[in-house]
Amino acid sequence: MKLFGVGTDIIQVNRLKKSLNKKPFLSRIYSKEEILKCKRSKLNINCFAKRFAAKEAFSKALGTGISKGISFNEIVVLNEKSGKPYIKLINKTKKIAERKLKKKIYKISLSIADEKDYAVAFVTISI
Repeated sequence: MKLFGVGTDIIQVNRLKKSLNKKPFLSRIYSKEEILKCKRSKLNINCFAKRFAAKEAFSKALGTGISKGISFNEIVVLNEKSGKPYIKLINKTKKIAERKLKKKIYKISLSIADEKDYAVAFVTISI
């Protein structure tokens, strides 16, 4: 596989704190699966922040940013049973990515981390 793009993002966790109390913000940015997972987490603000950073990093790796039909809540950040994070694309965002990548077979690699006040994400897309 060939490297298509790389993206990274860092966010100050407190920047999200006020917005998380607003339902329109939650549903515009996060999928139902992500909301349920993070609300169950002890450090739920950090959980949301890592996912926000991952969505931004993915959009940078794709080369679109959050525009041109890409929706935050259609970039779903989940975890395997082992805890390893991954990105699942759905709906219109998935179709746009496939068109941009010119392939239906591609690999998105994701690394996320947080440390008290900050969350960071790193994404690579290979085709």
